[in-house]
Amino acid sequence: MSGITRGRFEVFSNNDEALINKKLPKELLLRIFSFLDIVTLCRCAQVSKAWNVLALDGSNWQKIDLFNFQTDIQGHVVENISKRCGGFLKQLSLRGCLSVGDAAMKTFAQNCRNIENLNLNGCTKVTDSTCNSLSKFCSKLKHLDLTSCVTVSNSALKMLSEGCHTLETLNISWCDQITKYGLEALVRGCGALSSLFLRGCTQLDDEALKHIQNHCPELVTLNLQSCMKITDEGLVSICKGCPKLQNLCISGCTNITDLSLTALGLNCSGLQILEAARCSHLTDAGFTVLARITDSTLVQLSIHCPKLQALTLSYCELITDDGIRHLSSSSCGQERLQVIALDNCPLITDITLEHLKSCHNLQRIELYDCQQISRVGIKRIRAHLPDVKVHAYFAPVTPPPSVGGGRQRLCKCCIIL
Repeated sequence: MSGITRGRFEVFSNNDEALINKKLPKELLLRIFSFLDIVTLCRCAQVSKAWNVLALDGSNWQKIDLFNFQTDIQGHVVENISKRCGGFLKQLSLRGCLSVGDAAMKTFAQNCRNIENLNLNGCTKVTDSTCNSLSKFCSKLKHLDLTSCVTVSNSALKMLSEGCHTLETLNISWCDQITKYGLEALVRGCGALSSLFLRGCTQLDDEALKHIQNHCPELVTLNLQSCMKITDEGLVSICKGCPKLQNLCISGCTNITDLSLTALGLNCSGLQILEAARCSHLTDAGFTVLARITDSTLVQLSIHCPKLQALTLSYCELITDDGIRHLSSSSCGQERLQVIALDNCPLITDITLEHLKSCHNLQRIELYDCQQISRVGIKRIRAHLPDVKVHAYFAPVTPPPSVGGGRQRLCKCCIIL
């Protein structure tokens, strides 16, 4: 009986497969296969000869991320992938693939000349030679991640500048052989750079930042974490030469003072994110110049930021209920806003919570140390928006003296309603 059953199944499977391949055109089958991930494609390739051809067609392999699949691959696997995908491949992540080296990457570059996004984060066997191959064959490269490729040097940046003129994002974090000379060569040939990650490039100094100032007017993101030779002189030059700057990390740049904050406030009006951990020379005076946020600021946000989803207004001591009214009644407030942090805003009251009721997608509100916010106001907004999480702080009530040695009643000071 089992043999008959198995035989029937095989006949049905073969007929069914033949019917699918016969009734559906190859273009439609390829379109269906294009939605599958790597693991599923590999499984489909084992079903039949017909599906093997379809699953391994280069058009289905335009984006490949091996990090979530298998990071202990050998170089020949990358070579085989490149030969199969050819010009179809536009995005490849080899993050954490420690065994992949220059030879495999040379073959890859020769075969995949339309690559636009390449992640080599942690590929420690990759050297300047790989950058030379990319420069020669991959002129369409836009995003390159060389994080922790510790043998990469100034020569690599010079090579990239000669062949990858469309480069927009470069991450050379923890490549500590890079100096101002390499960075100068890079920016001279890659003026379209909008994002530059230089974490842990400890040899970079103010001269390196001046080269960025002179050649990268489109810069939006700059990460200088732990670049300890950087001072106000270099950062002020960045502020003056890169007015489109939105995201800046200077954490661990211990020489930075309020002069840099003042320059940011005066020149980079579009700044959205500033990370300045361990910058012990910064004071309130510098931050006051940088971010004097008032109700007028919220009015402008409501007008010009229709896609705003998260807003942190912590310690913005000048905003009032009226500013929140403008924000919550705007299209971004009613349709997009999901998170708003209002901790340590002393002028807002329960009226602010009434305004926020119109923010239908609101998921979280931070209200620590808002002295004019009450539990009653919080209950009202939770009744209107039952899924919203309200994080609030109420100072503990001083308990009356205990009578008869009874245990003292303690109240919670930090609650999530």
